[in-house]
Amino acid sequence: MSSAYTPARVDEKGRSTFIADFSGEIASAATDLASIGRIFYEKNWVLGTSGNFSTVIARDPLVFLITASGAHKGELTSKDFLCLGADTSVISGSGKPSAETLIHKAIIDQRGAGAVLHTHSKWATVLSEVHAPSGGFAIEGYEMLKGLSGVQTHRHHEWLPILANTQDYAGLQDEVTRLLRDRPDIHGILLQGHGLYTWGTQLQEARRHVEILEFLLEVTGTRLTMKTAHSGTI
Repeated sequence: MSSAYTPARVDEKGRSTFIADFSGEIASAATDLASIGRIFYEKNWVLGTSGNFSTVIARDPLVFLITASGAHKGELTSKDFLCLGADTSVISGSGKPSAETLIHKAIIDQRGAGAVLHTHSKWATVLSEVHAPSGGFAIEGYEMLKGLSGVQTHRHHEWLPILANTQDYAGLQDEVTRLLRDRPDIHGILLQGHGLYTWGTQLQEARRHVEILEFLLEVTGTRLTMKTAHSGTI
């Protein structure tokens, strides 16, 4: 993917307002994200209009594609995506970008991510509530951990931090930025009572991370349920 970017036109302040050179990349990325949306919807990870997806189109300057607010992730079409610039303003497309765009931007900036995927699964929601007082929880001992980039052994200790859910997305952007600076080893973030964020250098890596982490969340949640049932405590 090229990093060159020449706008077709600019507004009266000289700011880019439309993309000309990346129509092919944008169409391809929208198709790929729509496909992922259908797969995730079928797995009950993004029911209704929950979740949001983004992928980087160009980096110099930054241009990224993101789902529009209110789009049903199981029924995404090319009209459900917007191209945004480095300041998160809309370059092309109609509608509003996801309310959580600033979180995507923080992850792209801090991780150099090529794609960011956000899901709302049952286990991400439940476990983020159960472990919120501890600020997160660790997952270790599972072979599936080796599906996370850079992990070589099932003995890996994967920390999943939990941040409080809020509608103050600017403040949450700052929290995510600080967290990613402090914990360069993590592969995902949970929002309490909300869902999972993960990322990858490319879209396929981000998709793999969702699949691995959602599996691990389900195993962890099922194990907790079985333990609770056995002990008779909550």
